[in-house]
Amino acid sequence: MMRLEQLSTATEGVDAVVERMRTLDERLHPADGVAVFNRVYLSVTEEVDRSIDSGGFPDPRSAATLDVRFAERYLDAVDSAADDRPPAHSWRPLFQYRRHPGVRPLQFALAGINAHIGHDLALAVVDTCRTLDCEPADVEADFDRVGALLVSLEERIRDDLMPGPDLLEVADPLTHLLGSWSLNRARDAAWAAARVLWGLRHLPDLAEDCVERMDGALGLVGRCLLTPWR
Repeated sequence: MMRLEQLSTATEGVDAVVERMRTLDERLHPADGVAVFNRVYLSVTEEVDRSIDSGGFPDPRSAATLDVRFAERYLDAVDSAADDRPPAHSWRPLFQYRRHPGVRPLQFALAGINAHIGHDLALAVVDTCRTLDCEPADVEADFDRVGALLVSLEERIRDDLMPGPDLLEVADPLTHLLGSWSLNRARDAAWAAARVLWGLRHLPDLAEDCVERMDGALGLVGRCLLTPWR
C-alpha cells in the first residue's frame, strides 16, 4: 500500500510539472526563445508521463521522481529569470538572448537542451538518489529510458525547426551547428557527471566546485550555440 501511495505521489508530481509547462506555453510569445525550448521539452515530458502511466519503465516510481526532479531544475531557472534573479550560468545565455531577432528557433532549442541535459540532468540523478535513498546504479535503467526519449528530441528538432527543403539543408549553417552538438554525448556526459557528484556527496565543497565549473563551461557552450546569424 505504501509503495502505491508513493507512486501516486510521484506521478502527481509529473502531472504538476507538465501543467506548469503548459501554462508557460500559453503565456509566452511563440517566438520567445524560452517558449521554443519549452514546447520541445513539454512534448517529451508528456511522452514520459504517458510511458510511466502505461508501465513503460522498469521502476515507475524512480522514473517519475527523476522526471520531476529534472523538470524542476528547468522550472526553477524560469522562476529565477522571472524574479530578476540570475539562473545557473548554463541557462543564462538562453534567457539573455531569448528575444534576439538574429537567433533562430533551432538555436534556442539547442541552447536549452545544452543547459538542461548538461547541467540539470546530472543534478537530477543525484536529487533522485537522495530522495529515494538509493545509488545511481539503481536508477540507471530509468535514466537510460528517459535518455532514449530525450534523444528523440534531435529528430523532432530537425523536423520542426530546420529551415528550408532537405536539398538546401546541407548549405545552411544551422545544419553544421546541429551536427556539431550531440545529444547522445551530452546524455553520456551527464551520467558520468552524476556518478562523480554522487561519489563526492560527502565532500560538499569539492562537489560544489565541480558543479560550478561544469555550469560555467556549459554557459560558454550556450553562448556559442546562440551566436546570431544576422
